[in-house]
Amino acid sequence: MKKWWQEEVVYQIYPRSFQDSNGDGIGDIPGIISRLDELKELGVGIIWLSPVYKSPDADNGYDISDYRDINPKFGTMSDMDNLIKEAASRKIKIVMDLVINHTSDEHEWFKKSRDKNSPYRDYYIWKPGNANNKPPNNWTGFFMGSVWEYDEQSGEYYLHLFHKKQPDLNYHNPKVIEEIKDIMRFWLDKGIAGFRCDVINIIYKSSFANGKKALAIRGLEHYKSKEGTHRILRELRRDVLDRYDCFTVGETVMVDLDEAKLLCDNERKELDMLFYFEHLEVDRRIARYVPKKFKAKKLLAVLAKWQQGLEWNAVYLENHDQPRIVSHYGDDSLYPERSAKMLATMQFTLGGTMFIYQGQEIGMTNFDFDELSQLNDVESHNIHALMKKIGIPRKLRWEWIKTASRDNARTPMQWNGEAMAGFTSGTPWLKINGNYQKINYQEQKERSDSVLAYYKEVIAFRHNNDVLKYGSFTPVFAKGSVIAYRRELDGDNYLIILNFSKKPAKAAFKGSLVLSNLGRANYDGKLAAYEAVVMKCER
Repeated sequence: MKKWWQEEVVYQIYPRSFQDSNGDGIGDIPGIISRLDELKELGVGIIWLSPVYKSPDADNGYDISDYRDINPKFGTMSDMDNLIKEAASRKIKIVMDLVINHTSDEHEWFKKSRDKNSPYRDYYIWKPGNANNKPPNNWTGFFMGSVWEYDEQSGEYYLHLFHKKQPDLNYHNPKVIEEIKDIMRFWLDKGIAGFRCDVINIIYKSSFANGKKALAIRGLEHYKSKEGTHRILRELRRDVLDRYDCFTVGETVMVDLDEAKLLCDNERKELDMLFYFEHLEVDRRIARYVPKKFKAKKLLAVLAKWQQGLEWNAVYLENHDQPRIVSHYGDDSLYPERSAKMLATMQFTLGGTMFIYQGQEIGMTNFDFDELSQLNDVESHNIHALMKKIGIPRKLRWEWIKTASRDNARTPMQWNGEAMAGFTSGTPWLKINGNYQKINYQEQKERSDSVLAYYKEVIAFRHNNDVLKYGSFTPVFAKGSVIAYRRELDGDNYLIILNFSKKPAKAAFKGSLVLSNLGRANYDGKLAAYEAVVMKCER
């Protein structure tokens, strides 16, 4: 049976960078409300809101100090209630980030847990040091360095897989699971429609033995996709989620297809879908920081693997942790608009729920950073320090950081060509891309051949097309910079052909042209630079 969340387009908002309403340079909830009509006009049915909870912002809101309160930078709980109400009046649902691997060290639970006699002690993972009072094991974290922080007050170490101000919760403690259930109910009762679950496949630590040797993240084998996590997800689904009309999408760490199926196959009753990263790493050696040559054939193979392997996909090209897709797989200098449209064609002809990220619909590009000091992202600074430590030359490590930093996607939304891009009347928390006068929402809204106009076109095209939403995926052709695949359902089929190059190419196929990012009327077997065509083929 089809679910409502399979039909809608999800729009991710990074609140601090979307729209500032009060001139303090930080986007906020009233600012989001002021832009709901633009999202409705785009064709959005769901908003995924990155964290707006109360937080000291050591990791831009992913360090939560109170799950039942709103960060004053973003507004009040009344503002949040108003957002849910105003979105609903436009038939837009709200999905929130559920960050439950860790809290902030300023959360009341953690502050109380520092007392060894507190009932909250076992809410977190505390361990004594080894014989020399060194860290309990050799694990290293996602932000580099040891995952253990010594606490003078406690006389013990606590575990943090991420920033030291993000202590991991202890899911061996049933009370922690009950607390999470109550938090979920709190928000679902307010009317939200589900959760994006942060780093959800690493919440359960099955062992604290030393990790195998690794350049970066050591100890992963003791907590990635463990049975304890599956058990917890089934419990949350049974006791909370199945009692509401909602859905979950999980962000997963280094998950392979077999692990993904265990997390989101329907019969498992865990997650409804998940985010994987492999399709964005075909030109990367180590996560997204070390590049290698892009091969279209490899991308098609990865797309086919996941499209065919999962019952239902969460399809995305951008989010708050990834560089801008036009700067990644497109051409942000010679063919920025054309390549943005080509990539939109690819995304919206894949099967699954569509997720787009703020600014993607106008083809925003990577930021024009000049130096490391302009970056806010804690991960970028830590990766740079690691690269320096292992001897990577300064120029090369800066080039890698510049193109892969998470801040590329976090620069403020470019609403117009006026001062501060229409984002704020004050000084923005992160610099605005220097190309905002050329790339902005207002300019594109007034132009029928813009990236924005094309996103509206492909979203509308997909809304009325079950073949693209639910059909099978078959790879057809991959040669040089060109790939082609087929989507088919009940005898109807579409052929999608994409050129990932600034050079023209040939791909001889027959059919009726129904969509072109160049606006052409028919297809002659020749592809221009970064061209995409969708053809309806005979049964």
